Amino acid sequence: MHNKISHPFYARLFIYTVLSMAIIVTVCGNFLVIIAISHFKELHTPTNYLILSLAVVDLLLGGVVMPPVMVSAAENCWYFGELFCKIRHSSAIMLCTASIIHLSIISIDRYYAVCHPLTYKTKITVSFTVNIICISWILSTVLGFGIVFLELNLKGIGELNDQNNCVGSCILVQNEGSGLLSSILSFYIPGIIMICIYVKIFSVAKRQARSIRDMAARSQTYEEKRNATTRKRETKAAKTLAIVLGVFIFCWSPFFLCNIIDPIIQHKTPTFLIEMITWFGCLNSTFNPLVYGFFYSWFRKAFKMIVSGNVFQSDSSRLKLFSD
Repeated sequence: MHNKISHPFYARLFIYTVLSMAIIVTVCGNFLVIIAISHFKELHTPTNYLILSLAVVDLLLGGVVMPPVMVSAAENCWYFGELFCKIRHSSAIMLCTASIIHLSIISIDRYYAVCHPLTYKTKITVSFTVNIICISWILSTVLGFGIVFLELNLKGIGELNDQNNCVGSCILVQNEGSGLLSSILSFYIPGIIMICIYVKIFSVAKRQARSIRDMAARSQTYEEKRNATTRKRETKAAKTLAIVLGVFIFCWSPFFLCNIIDPIIQHKTPTFLIEMITWFGCLNSTFNPLVYGFFYSWFRKAFKMIVSGNVFQSDSSRLKLFSD
């Protein structure tokens, strides 16, 4: 083992300032999403419950995982002991896995909403969605804590791990099999499948848009107008959530690429680079509420209500957030 190399004071100050701001935005932004969906009854839909659960994932990542990672990056040392190091890695794996599972479920939800609107409400119910959310959390927790505490990621590399980590470091090290398998199963395969699902969704939405334009050329009944509005809303939601998926893939791709390459090159990736790409992945949780705020009018309205304190008024939970 070798001793840590300290960053200069100005570098530590810069790291603490920038990363603290990222943590604050992450926690506050996702907390607003959770309050909005929990409070307003109009938002109590299967899709929004999935978004709420995803916001809980991002909130935990911002409030639990990011602060100790910030200290480690700034001080270039881990001060919290081996047990908490394992908890950090377990939590990170759990939350990243939960994110990809939630995004997968959301893509399926959008597929049925846009491509099979007549059967959507019978197949994707609130109770079904809540059960799926619970199962996804259980699977993610078992996977995250099982891999680290059973040390499945360290099989065959114990000595190499000791030789390449400095005193006080807390870097997740994986063997070749663990790194390759976890990256492919937890990131690349689900990511590719979800991209294919959204391509299918948008091809169907394009046909539906042409159909809506054709109907607009003649007088429409009230039912037809309502169905057209619903289709537009579902398609817009699919576009927004596709952007959320794109942000997730963009932020976490460097980490999972390194996850495959690092074991092959005998774990010689510089520690600062690992910390940097880990933080870049964590910033996905910072971007998500910003995406909602930019693309969802209901989130902007809910945000104004929460900040102004109007949510404490009687019957505020019944406020209409969607505009037809």
